[in-house]
Amino acid sequence: MRGFLRAKKFTRKIEGLATKEQIGSAAVLVVVGLRKAKVVVGPKDPFGKLEPNFEEFHDAREVVGVGTIFCDDTGPKLHLHGTIGRGDEAINGCPRGGASVFCVLDVVIFEIEGLTAQRLSGPELGIKLLRLIS
Repeated sequence: MRGFLRAKKFTRKIEGLATKEQIGSAAVLVVVGLRKAKVVVGPKDPFGKLEPNFEEFHDAREVVGVGTIFCDDTGPKLHLHGTIGRGDEAINGCPRGGASVFCVLDVVIFEIEGLTAQRLSGPELGIKLLRLIS
């Protein structure tokens, strides 16, 4: 893909493809170059409320990521984490809150058939957690 692709647009495109192809459960691999991004690198307080701790970069980095696609009550949702590096420096986390893709964007989706799972609200953490449904 040439030019820039914003993280939210990237996520929407993957989720839109999953909706169109009726993919409810999948593993995802991503190889991409990011020009800039905000990355969640963990919670601000590992023992308190789940509030994301962001790191930003603006110097173009290489990314290898793994993720999943599972549905919540609104449809397929992409959850992606990756290792993001340039030279000897690397960060690990979830690209979120804005990213610009450049040069290469490869996404491989492996559909998982015969699995019933859904992202459901977890009252203990206040986020939608993956639950296997029998």
